[in-house]
Amino acid sequence: MEAELQPPQIMAKPKRRMNKASRQKRMFLVIAIAPSLLGYILFTLYPNLLSVYYSLLEWDGLTDSKFVGLDNFIYMIQDKFVWRALYHNAIYMVIVPVFTLFISLLLAYLLNMKSYKENAWYKVIYFFTNVLSTVIVAMIWSFIYDGSFGLLNGVIELFGLKMNDFYWLGSTKTAIWALVLPMVWGGVGLYVIIFINAMSAIPRSLYEAAQLEGARPMELLFKITIPLIRNVIRVCVIYVVLGSLKSFEIIMILTNGGPEGSTDVAGLYMFNLAFGKEYHNYGYASAIGMLLFVILVGAKFIIDKYYPEETIEF
Repeated sequence: MEAELQPPQIMAKPKRRMNKASRQKRMFLVIAIAPSLLGYILFTLYPNLLSVYYSLLEWDGLTDSKFVGLDNFIYMIQDKFVWRALYHNAIYMVIVPVFTLFISLLLAYLLNMKSYKENAWYKVIYFFTNVLSTVIVAMIWSFIYDGSFGLLNGVIELFGLKMNDFYWLGSTKTAIWALVLPMVWGGVGLYVIIFINAMSAIPRSLYEAAQLEGARPMELLFKITIPLIRNVIRVCVIYVVLGSLKSFEIIMILTNGGPEGSTDVAGLYMFNLAFGKEYHNYGYASAIGMLLFVILVGAKFIIDKYYPEETIEF
């Protein structure tokens, strides 16, 4: 009888060890994930759900709130300032990603193909703009665009053109286009580094074989480099497009939506409605926030549909 009972006792020990190891693994995962999950719930999910509730209210943040249902959304559809702001968002959402990614790809390609001794320094210089805060970037460009002693007017006058103290950010015709340069300048550095790292993973033998067949540098870029880092470019497109739609900090510092609302964007309009000097309307601002959320999700779905992720092997 003892010989018959011995095998089950021996087999039970590894099972208990496995159960203990499984519990420890689950406990480790809970401890590792819990802080991030808690932070996401407290600082992302909860505020977003609260914004949905606020969008149904008429509330200034101080007095008692009043439930108005969908009135904020109905008024938003009729609000010409919302559509003007979204039009400006659309301009930035198209122009900024095109110039940012094109310049970043070109610079990264040149640094990757040419093994300059100073490549490490170039990376630091390009990335330096991303280290600067938005306030510093805005201040730099405010001096560049200044009408009295600005760098841009000074360079133009070197070619014999009189600018007569023209303020680029003070004209309704030039302000919206002048803001494109700071946005592009501030974003290029990060994507140069991303593209350089992606290109460095491409085997050099592919370039060498193409060069033996007479391929030119631009052909190497468009027929080898870009197709092989397609998925990386796709991720960058998503970030730049959605970032251009959400960004308003540099606009707020340089123009605050002026002159005459010619640079106003949806995020800035929403911010001024909620925290402006004249009045506070958290309910209506939250409704605009919900509209921005829908547009962001829609833009992401459009990119996924027309620029899908592909499996690339090399």
